[in-house]
Amino acid sequence: MALCADKAAIHYRLLNRSKGPAVHGPRAQVDRELYRCAVQETLRSQQNISIIAGTVEDVLTVAGRVCGVKLEDRTEVRCNAVILTTGTFLNGVIHMGRETRSGGRIGDRASNRLSDRLKDAGTELGRLKTGTPPRIVSSSIDWASLQFQNSDPDPTMLSFQSKAPQNPILSCGITATNSAVHEIIASNLAFSAMHSGAITGKGPRYCPSVEDKISRFAEKSSHQIFLEPEGLNSPLVYPNGISTSLPLDIQREFVRAIEGLARAEIAQPGYAIEYDYVDPRSLDTGLQVTALPGLWLAGQINGTTGYEEAAAQGLAAAIDAVLVARGLDQFRFSRTSSYIGVLIDDLVTKGVSEPYRMFTSRAEYRLTLRPDNADQRLTPAAEVLGLVSKNRFSQFEEKLRLLNRAKDITDGETLSNGEVQKIGGPSSKSGKRRSVYSLLSSANIAHQSLKSIRPVLAEIETGIWNQLRVEALYSNYIDRQSSDILRLKRFEDLKVPKFFNFSEVAGLSHEITERLLRVQPESIGQASRIEGMTPVALNALIFAVRNANIPA
Repeated sequence: MALCADKAAIHYRLLNRSKGPAVHGPRAQVDRELYRCAVQETLRSQQNISIIAGTVEDVLTVAGRVCGVKLEDRTEVRCNAVILTTGTFLNGVIHMGRETRSGGRIGDRASNRLSDRLKDAGTELGRLKTGTPPRIVSSSIDWASLQFQNSDPDPTMLSFQSKAPQNPILSCGITATNSAVHEIIASNLAFSAMHSGAITGKGPRYCPSVEDKISRFAEKSSHQIFLEPEGLNSPLVYPNGISTSLPLDIQREFVRAIEGLARAEIAQPGYAIEYDYVDPRSLDTGLQVTALPGLWLAGQINGTTGYEEAAAQGLAAAIDAVLVARGLDQFRFSRTSSYIGVLIDDLVTKGVSEPYRMFTSRAEYRLTLRPDNADQRLTPAAEVLGLVSKNRFSQFEEKLRLLNRAKDITDGETLSNGEVQKIGGPSSKSGKRRSVYSLLSSANIAHQSLKSIRPVLAEIETGIWNQLRVEALYSNYIDRQSSDILRLKRFEDLKVPKFFNFSEVAGLSHEITERLLRVQPESIGQASRIEGMTPVALNALIFAVRNANIPA
């Protein structure tokens, strides 16, 4: 997925760049057509894959175990393992204003019989919803009146194998809603499917519709919109930030009230889609349905939202399905070594009440689960599973060799207090010599400056140096993180006082406060298992509860 995205990327942006490397988020906007071609070419180049185009109507079972699928034309495909990745198609209903129709997305039919089959198997189904903005014809936009967000000049590629962008890089236009837009939307909320009661499913909290933004954040006078080109040769623009289920005529009215869009032509209206999902607590940690062995589920069918979450589950389910089909020992992603492990553990143990999104705050070990070291954490496991080529693995081993050598060099090279101050580093009160590695963890000293007084450091290439700097930066915090986790375990049985006011706990998000107030946990242990609870929030709660339990 990362390689295909880099082949199709037309804009790169590293999110949270101003914060620490542990929360950096490499993002790429891809050309839809180029991405489709890259994926199809990747699939065609793989041995032992047969691609069958068709609609799956049912899953086949023998003695309570899945043994294949039946297609719409009654063709049966027999197999030892089936993975369903239904997206929004499972009993999907499209909403636009007061108009509703069955569909998985605009132009595609929903999958209804599979929902019935899953219910018959004893799985619990619920309803969720998501939405999309209208697509706008690029030539109808007044680009000259807008500001632009440029792609990063030094882009962080999504794949460790990619070295540089492969396509022309485009910029995104920036505009925003305004009081006129808000007034149009507010006066027509009764026509919104999401506000009229027509939709029962809950939508993603962190990607709200424009109607939700206007209603929930009435104090805000505007909301930012990014005008993202859909491709190098596409005439369409994706206005990120105005997902809506209002009728087309009202969409046209409020879109044209936005700066730069006075003459905007809507090529495809925005809409909301409501769909079935399976309670992920009915899955094991390999994403296999416990009540229906041989069937795995991945993506939005498990209550998640986002391409990355879906891809992560697809990978995990595929690995498990192949291992089970071959009768081999199963592999499990761990919370301690991957965000995939955090994602799956959260889903199968806590379930969801709204579309789940992966955030760094959900991981206890987020200081070690960084984008820069993903290959170090997971490539060895991938090699054992046969998921990387010999060439890929040899590249990884060479990188690891260079990184270890760089650490040995920087550990062995020491500087005096005077040398450190000469290159702009902080002085030491003790006056002791310090290793270059220890300096990297506490001072932002340029590689070039250090090379000027220690030429051996020139042997370390820039990419390895940057990785080493990040590892040095976090080396002082890893032990502290581990002690925080032990602390959380120690307070498992700490009682929460009756009628405790969770609203007054500093550092809790609105989301977690709402859930604490609803559940009213009796202990820290119970609070820790509430959906969405994060280690940071739990630490804040422990501090507040301990103070509340101390007699005045």
